[in-house]
Amino acid sequence: MKPEHRSALQALAARRGEKGVSSVLAEAIEEYLDEEKTRVLRRKELLSLAGSLSADDAKALRNTATSLRENWR
Repeated sequence: MKPEHRSALQALAARRGEKGVSSVLAEAIEEYLDEEKTRVLRRKELLSLAGSLSADDAKALRNTATSLRENWR
């Protein structure tokens, strides 16, 4: 673990009135794992959309996006 990470974790624990960083680490790990589950589900949902646009619709969407990017300020 990088010293700056350890220092930040110790500061968080101290603000909470805790002596060690275990609960801060446990909370961070839980949050990361929950977010990873969400990322996996989102990825599956997006991949399930593959092929859902017709070729003409895809081309029209691509042209619109290109046009918008060209005129973006």
